[in-house]
Order: sequence, then C-alpha cells, then structure tokens
Amino acid sequence: MQGKRMIYLVDDDDAVRDSLAFLLESHGFDVSAFASVAEFERAYAPDGKGCLILDHHLPGVSGLEYLASPEGAALRIPVIVITGGADPNVSARARSLGVAAFLEKPITEAPLLAAIENALAA
Repeated sequence: MQGKRMIYLVDDDDAVRDSLAFLLESHGFDVSAFASVAEFERAYAPDGKGCLILDHHLPGVSGLEYLASPEGAALRIPVIVITGGADPNVSARARSLGVAAFLEKPITEAPLLAAIENALAA
C-alpha cells in the first residue's frame, strides 16, 4: 500500500483512544478512531486495507461479540484485540475468532507496533 497505512481504532475510553491514536500517527499511520463498534461500522469502507485495533470491553456489543457476528466475521482486515481485564478464556476465544494479536492494557509501544507490523504483513 502506498503512503500511510490505515489503522481503525475502537475503544470507548477517550484517554486510551486519544493516546493510541497519537502514538500511531507519530509512527506514520493514518488513524480513524471510534468510541463504539456502531461508530466504526458507520464509517468503515471495506476496501481490504489496514488493521483494526478493537477493545474487548465496550458498551453494548463487546469486541468479541462483534467479531463473532456476521458483520465482524466478514471483515477482511486483520484485527488486534486489546483489553484491560483479560482472562485465559477471553484470550482463547479471541484467537478462535482469528485475531492477529491479543494485547492487555496498559499497552506499551513496542508490542503494539510489532503486532501491527505482523498483522499488516500477513
């Protein structure tokens, strides 16, 4: 893909969303950030490019519920799930849904960037 690479970011926490967007933009990514799955779905143009960073704990539809839905299953971009309170069952379910990576908050720069690069390279 020419130019910047698109990252879609869904997290209901304003501070997390803003700080991750800033970090990713400082590393040359284009970022579209959303507070909910519904916001993401209204704005997402399924062109097959980019990566989705999706919080698990969201109001309404959780990240994993979305990935298990027909709309989530139809995504043609890699997904990285992030969460502030993981347990082995959540991690295993995320992997069974085909996520590229599963990261626990607080998210640090190096693992996040590595996960994105791996996801975009796949």
